[in-house]
Amino acid sequence: MEAALPGPGAGGGDSDPLVVADFLKELSASMELPVAVAAIRALVAVIQRSGANTMMGLEKELLVTSGELQRFQSTSIALRAACELFMCYVTRTSALDSQNFEGVKAHLIDRGMKFAHTALVARTKIAQQGGRFLRDGHVVLIHGYSRVVINLLQRAAGQGKRFRVLVTEAAPGKPGLQCLAALEKYDIECQLCMDSSVARLMEGVDLVLVGAEAIVESGGIINKVGTYQVALVAHALGKPCYVAAESYKFARLYPVNQRDLPEETEEVKFGDLRITTPSRDYTPPELLGLLFTDLGVLTPAAVSDELIKLYN
Repeated sequence: MEAALPGPGAGGGDSDPLVVADFLKELSASMELPVAVAAIRALVAVIQRSGANTMMGLEKELLVTSGELQRFQSTSIALRAACELFMCYVTRTSALDSQNFEGVKAHLIDRGMKFAHTALVARTKIAQQGGRFLRDGHVVLIHGYSRVVINLLQRAAGQGKRFRVLVTEAAPGKPGLQCLAALEKYDIECQLCMDSSVARLMEGVDLVLVGAEAIVESGGIINKVGTYQVALVAHALGKPCYVAAESYKFARLYPVNQRDLPEETEEVKFGDLRITTPSRDYTPPELLGLLFTDLGVLTPAAVSDELIKLYN
């Protein structure tokens, strides 16, 4: 006779039906909250509600629930990386004292909240790291909307550094307009430029600064479509291309070409004409200079070692 399946709260690996609602609630509370932080907080809430009475049961519940969260935003690499990192924390914590389940559970909740806090303060650390490479009189080209990049530039301007920023439109979606508005609030001299003018303008640029949706094992990055061609032009003209991104965006992915990326597209309208276009691309490590992260200033070659440390 088959054993009956345990019901919800019995530690049988059931999904928490509230996890997606918690995730959306976190995101709606603040436009500045990173997706990864919202995911971690939602998973911590799962632990707090869980009726599991063994560590194995809790691990199964979290595994199923994190899978549900990833399916909800199936194209988000940052969300996937955050869930995987959190599950690593679960495994580590479960080995502390399997006889004291309530103590382990409390420790896990505390650790999860600290992880979320660390992710929130990462931008400040990155701004401190990357700001040292920005000089008075520099012309900086940015592409795509990155809160980390904006924070870095705002902090540098607040320290009295005077520089000029070329902001690409970053079509489709044109998030460059949003970047421009954010930077002009800090009296930073900015100029909006068309994506097709990057090669024309690169001669007068001192450095390129971009964010990343994900930093992959090779040391390359996945980011807003157009980043690859910006980096190609910068490399051809001997201009450094720097990346500013949080360590929770380190993803266990190893794309070799553009076809290896998880598919994500945007629809663009031109009058009655509608076309579907990729929304992100892969920039290989040989086109990148330094990566400004909350773990320190890294070369692309150092990323694989940092990934091992994070996940092991």
